Amino acid sequence: MANSALIAPKLEVRTFKRREHLPLRENALWQIEAGAVRTYTLTEDGTVIALGFWSLGDTVGQPLACIQPYEIECLTDVMVHALQFDQCGLNQVLLSHLHQTQTLLRLRSGQIYQRLQQLLDWLANKFGHESEQGQLIQLRLTHQDIADVLGTTRVTVTRLLSQFEQEGRIGWAGQQLLLIRDP
Repeated sequence: MANSALIAPKLEVRTFKRREHLPLRENALWQIEAGAVRTYTLTEDGTVIALGFWSLGDTVGQPLACIQPYEIECLTDVMVHALQFDQCGLNQVLLSHLHQTQTLLRLRSGQIYQRLQQLLDWLANKFGHESEQGQLIQLRLTHQDIADVLGTTRVTVTRLLSQFEQEGRIGWAGQQLLLIRDP
């Protein structure tokens, strides 16, 4: 995603060697002037999940990521300019889409039991409404929809949702999923 349209005052120019990591800053981005980097995150077991590969004109940085850890590794020698995030003109809607995509992408790695629990927590946070028993998720998803997000099969999702229900983690209010508070 080339961001050459970002017009902002350049704060500093820095160079980095292959395999070095760009420093992460809450309110600054790096615009690549030469070289290439990759952005990635790590799962709990240390598995690397690539988030993207970036080169000349692209912009990377901590404000574009909502997941931790988030790393920017130089694939070649790199020259970058620091940009103030609030001066870049990035649209909040774009950031929202990026954050959501990264969150969902991260749910495709690790133990399926934990991945499903993380997805249900995310759905409850985004689409849930408080009820007496917990969070009522007012977005109807099929088991196949959930399987697609998690990178697994519908049969596995059906089996795990049944297990979650037996464990008292979830329930149903009509056709809406209820994430039960403190099972």
